[in-house]
Amino acid sequence: MTKTQTLIQRRSLGRLVLAGALLIGAGVAFMRPAQAADEAPDALVKRLSTDVLETIKADTSIKAGDVNKIMLLVDSKIMPNVNFQRMTASAVGPGWRQATPEQQKRLQEEFKTLLVRTYAGALDQVSDQTVTVRPYRGSPDDKEVLVRTEVRGRGDPVQLDYRLEKTPGQGGGWKVYNLNVLGVWLVDTYRTQFSQEINARGIDGLITALAARNKGSGKG
Repeated sequence: MTKTQTLIQRRSLGRLVLAGALLIGAGVAFMRPAQAADEAPDALVKRLSTDVLETIKADTSIKAGDVNKIMLLVDSKIMPNVNFQRMTASAVGPGWRQATPEQQKRLQEEFKTLLVRTYAGALDQVSDQTVTVRPYRGSPDDKEVLVRTEVRGRGDPVQLDYRLEKTPGQGGGWKVYNLNVLGVWLVDTYRTQFSQEINARGIDGLITALAARNKGSGKG
């Protein structure tokens, strides 16, 4: 395999694992809330990552990039395990604090749709991949942690890391707020794009641009 072929394969698998990360939490409906709250962050990531790969492998419509079905899965399974408000706020940057509650709501909706539509087309690459959690060095007192994993299949392993925070109260537990694929943090990537749009056209301009992109993006 040439260096170019290897790079293309790694980029494709990077899209795959990020798509899988969007679907993290596929098995959470089968857990009692108390279990989810007590689960260690590395165990949570391992279980959910494995569950989602198995779910994708078993569902031909999800593998085919059925955006509506993927969105339903995201809404019902992912959101309880992701602090998506924090993820969106971090991607938007300083402009988030100036946005009205309605603008913040729209930004979250459009950002979620953007992520699902962008990576839905990569799900057909799921075949024999497995997830390995690298040694975890967190302590019980940590409020924010980094869990490192590798997705192994054909070709070189792909790095996929999760940043999680401990949330209090009923329905709390560890929640994902950022992802790193092949050394690139998801939120940081979008913050650069979003800041350019906000500087040029403001928060409403960013919302309009995201909505237009989502309408025209199809499945991939």
